[in-house]
Amino acid sequence: MTNELSLLAWSVVLGLVHIFIAAAAVTRVRGLAWNVSARDGAPAPLTGIPARLVRAQANFFETFPLFAALVLAVVVGGHTDAQTLLGAQLYLGARVVYLPLYAAGIPYLRSLAFGVAIVGLVMLLRALF
Repeated sequence: MTNELSLLAWSVVLGLVHIFIAAAAVTRVRGLAWNVSARDGAPAPLTGIPARLVRAQANFFETFPLFAALVLAVVVGGHTDAQTLLGAQLYLGARVVYLPLYAAGIPYLRSLAFGVAIVGLVMLLRALF
């Protein structure tokens, strides 16, 4: 397995972390009965950390398909090199840092982490041209 594919697998683990942490936070606010229900009707809006965790999860899942597609394309196409590895490392590392920064409500560093993840995506994309 290539290093890029290993980083893709760890990114899936991070996606699962997003799901479980956000779900646990929302369940603490809305209760277990809501969590296991059909969730009909409009619940009260989330605030604070649970709301931020849900938004961080949504943000992760906006970029993850791009990362997965790019990693698969560079591996299948035989375009892996030091730059694609660095790009994948930047993406995953920045996404790992992004989650606690967003949960803590730290605005500028959170945006910087997002930007670093985007740079990682661009580095992977660049290998395909």
